[in-house]
Amino acid sequence: MFINRKKFDFVLLTLLLLLIIFGCIVIFSASTTVIAGEAHTQNNWWKQVIFAVLSLLAIILLLWIPMPIFDLVVLPLYLLNILALIIVLFTPIINGAHRWFSVGGINLQPSESAKLLTILMVARVISKENLNEYRQILYGFLLTLIPVILIMIEPDFGTTLVFWASLIAMLIAADVPLFYILLCISPIVSIISSIWWPAIPIWIIIFVLLLLKARLSWVTITVASIINVFIALITPVFWMGLKDYQQNRILTFMDPTRDPLGAGYQIIQAKIAIGSGSLFGKGWLKGTQKNMNFLPEHHTDFIFSVVGEEFGFLGSILLLILFAAFFSRIINNVGELKIRERKVASAGILAYLMFQTFINIGMNIGLVPATGIPLPLISYGGSNLLINSIAVGVVLKYMNERGFMK
Repeated sequence: MFINRKKFDFVLLTLLLLLIIFGCIVIFSASTTVIAGEAHTQNNWWKQVIFAVLSLLAIILLLWIPMPIFDLVVLPLYLLNILALIIVLFTPIINGAHRWFSVGGINLQPSESAKLLTILMVARVISKENLNEYRQILYGFLLTLIPVILIMIEPDFGTTLVFWASLIAMLIAADVPLFYILLCISPIVSIISSIWWPAIPIWIIIFVLLLLKARLSWVTITVASIINVFIALITPVFWMGLKDYQQNRILTFMDPTRDPLGAGYQIIQAKIAIGSGSLFGKGWLKGTQKNMNFLPEHHTDFIFSVVGEEFGFLGSILLLILFAAFFSRIINNVGELKIRERKVASAGILAYLMFQTFINIGMNIGLVPATGIPLPLISYGGSNLLINSIAVGVVLKYMNERGFMK
């Protein structure tokens, strides 16, 4: 039997199944419109059920594959995925972007599989013995940058954020000193500080003091400071180069009422849907924002608003508790893994799932801009569900084979 009963994490598998079932139930509701007592259901829900079954079969297959073969196919699959990201740029535009391959009426996104394969590839490289911190960061950055550039060309800026969140988590798990992590994330802080110019010198002073405390050389500190000052000053120029809809998303996040019928419409309607659910919700299939189609994309990016409207505060809390238990279990598994590559890869998987969950729920309640990132295991999307399930399957496989060296 390919499952080691003493080491396999049945609790994590159960939590995964509960989230998938919860998602299928909500997608059925999101796909159903009830007007004047008549219900009309789109075919989204049964497609999701099919992919749910395929996801479980994929996990079984993954657990059955011997570990040496699994390790062997990571590099070829990563390279094939890069090729797919290039080819998809020449496919017909769907919803304003080149992101999907259409196969038998089902759209597949190579950017989804790129998340997992990049994590596995980066973990493989930065976990090698006798690799210093500089090379760990450099190799991890380069391997991540390749798919990120291709995905940005599609364009899909939101998805690229997931790659960087995973990279940071993997570097931390690989025991890269925190001041090197600070060097990696400092450009993000510099971009944020450029919103208010007096914040730039304050940030640079704090940045230099932190690097001095880490006892880095003056050359490193000077170069890093110059780079961050340059990024802070060039950000306004980059802002002017963004497309109007991208600027509107960010500005509308700060003030959704500035464009209530345009870029702010989804955020406002999502808040109304969640707020109208009150404590117990309006009941399954009875969400008015959904039934009247006031909320676009309510079966994908804004599925959490359907949960809030129909199941209320209690239903939303139940979903959050499920996610909390799910992530806590993965965190516990990361701590138990002894083989460095597997620990680093699991940390990357944890980070990418947690980041997507935070961003999706955050944009539903107005905490972050609308980025087009789906809610893992809940939102409609076959390739998204399949890859997320396989990612969890990778963690399950690592746990199942504890004690066996490569």
